[in-house]
Amino acid sequence: MPEPDAISPSSLPRPHRVLGLVGLMVAFLLLGLLSYRVSEHYGIEDMREKASHQLDILGAAIDSEVTRHASIPSAVELNPDVVSLLRAPSEEQDIRQVEANRFLQKLNDHLGGPAIFVLDTSGTVVASSDWIFSDNLLGSDLSYMPFFRDAVRGTPARHYAVDHVRHEPGYYFALPIRDEAREWAIIGVAVVKSGIREVERRWLAQEAPALIVDRNGVVLLASPPEWRYATLGPQPLDALERLGRQQFAGQPLGAISLDINLDGADEGRIVRLPKHLRDDVAPSQGARPYLAMARHLSGAAWRIVVFSDLRPVGIQAATHAALSIAALGCLLLGVLYTRQRRRLARGREEARAMLERANQELELKVEARTADLSDAVAGLQREVQERQRAEQTLRAAQAELVQAAKLAVLGQMVTGITHELSQPLGAIRTLAANAAEFMRRADLVTAEKNLAIVEQLTEQMGHIIGPLKTFARKSPAVSTAVDVAQAVDSALFLFESRLKKESVVLERRIAADACIAWCDRNRLQQVLVNLIGNALDAMHDEPVRRLSFSSERASSGKVALAVVDSGCGFSEEAVAHLFEPFFTTKQPGEGLGLGLTISRDILRDFGGDLMAGPAPGGGARFVVLLPPLPSDHRETLP
Repeated sequence: MPEPDAISPSSLPRPHRVLGLVGLMVAFLLLGLLSYRVSEHYGIEDMREKASHQLDILGAAIDSEVTRHASIPSAVELNPDVVSLLRAPSEEQDIRQVEANRFLQKLNDHLGGPAIFVLDTSGTVVASSDWIFSDNLLGSDLSYMPFFRDAVRGTPARHYAVDHVRHEPGYYFALPIRDEAREWAIIGVAVVKSGIREVERRWLAQEAPALIVDRNGVVLLASPPEWRYATLGPQPLDALERLGRQQFAGQPLGAISLDINLDGADEGRIVRLPKHLRDDVAPSQGARPYLAMARHLSGAAWRIVVFSDLRPVGIQAATHAALSIAALGCLLLGVLYTRQRRRLARGREEARAMLERANQELELKVEARTADLSDAVAGLQREVQERQRAEQTLRAAQAELVQAAKLAVLGQMVTGITHELSQPLGAIRTLAANAAEFMRRADLVTAEKNLAIVEQLTEQMGHIIGPLKTFARKSPAVSTAVDVAQAVDSALFLFESRLKKESVVLERRIAADACIAWCDRNRLQQVLVNLIGNALDAMHDEPVRRLSFSSERASSGKVALAVVDSGCGFSEEAVAHLFEPFFTTKQPGEGLGLGLTISRDILRDFGGDLMAGPAPGGGARFVVLLPPLPSDHRETLP
């Protein structure tokens, strides 16, 4: 009976096993979900802190940039030239205007860029720092501007607006100018227009979507820039038109409604951009969640909103969930591994005991069978020795058969060779007798000529006898570089008289030194003699006797020598048994059927082969495959 800790899930009943797997899957899912939620919570909190810090930095920079010229209207209010201009009657205003313009210009040059101008109580610009430019504000009616209406009522004002002359956005600071001599009555308004180009540059550099919204819910600056002058939500058309005329120089507002709810965005709010805004931020990436953080700028009455992409938080949370699941899986695997290791340890102990018993039984069986195996080994050794002796005897018999075949060919050629040698021998005998007679007569010149002819005839006889000696010599096979064309010529020489007698047409398409093979010259010549003899026998009763030789390089790199005759050819049955020992297509008593078998064995001894088949147009075609030269011998060839 197994112990409790040795019970595995596979040993439980099937219903319990299914419930266990389901419970395990539920545990994995719950752990993954919990890990995801916890990681997402801390990730959002971290992103909220980073976004808040970013808003602090942006808010401080924007507030500093926008409000750094807020004190200039106070300096304009105290200038006597400006006060004199506003006090002067209409006929003296041209003279006073020049002095006021120069003062405003100097002040503008000193402060580095803001536009400074003075309005009378009707809202007309009577002095301006840009008076020297053609597109100056002199004479412009700015009574519709909200900052003028607030300032002429005695309240300092500041507003974002676009002037109708240059159509440049800016932040305006307005301060009423009071006349001490008239009991501090308001006689005009001093205005400074602060440029926001630096703010725009900072804002457009934001990678994540970001907004600056005024108190009316109009987007003043945005990244992406397509959202500029959009509204956070739908607004009445007449209100937007009125606001555009008063503050934005007729610029159309509300062409896009962002439809983003920023309630609670001061503490951070998760939002998803509407479908019509996604292509402006992240094309083809779907509805991605963002953390919207907002911050109010008290000095500028603006609201900054920064959208932080929550996709990295989701990826990180998913990674943590996967790691938690993996950790739980590793823990479970560790528990299973420990239990399995225990089971294996017990199993090894049991197996060791069983193995000892089996070893004891095996030793007894081994001792009982060792004697039988020893006897069998001794018998096999004797059989191997007998086979080796038989192989040596077979090789010796094969060599004797090769030599016998050579001598048989020589015996067939005795008549032709005798005829070839009898003519030069008779001529030598006659010329030698004549040379002796001429020497007795002291005709040495004629005797010398006869002896020279005798020498030529002797060399001719040597050329006839030399191939016969080489062919008949019994020697071991040694591979060397062999010119296939020369081997073919040597074999044909042995059949020269028979070829002439039987009127055989020779077609020899092999150039000298064109095909060099690595084989034994004497053995190759023996194979060719056997193939030529068989071809002549096959063509004996044919009206047309043609024997052709050709060579080429096979795809395997070997040299392929083709021997084709116009004889009677082979039947399909004969081709199947052609290389079997003692199989022959000749008449009884004309052959033993060993020639082709021995020839193929000779070629295979030095890496070649012999193939046979019918020739196109009738006859037989034999292909002798010979190995090519080794790479280390090719460079030594001339």
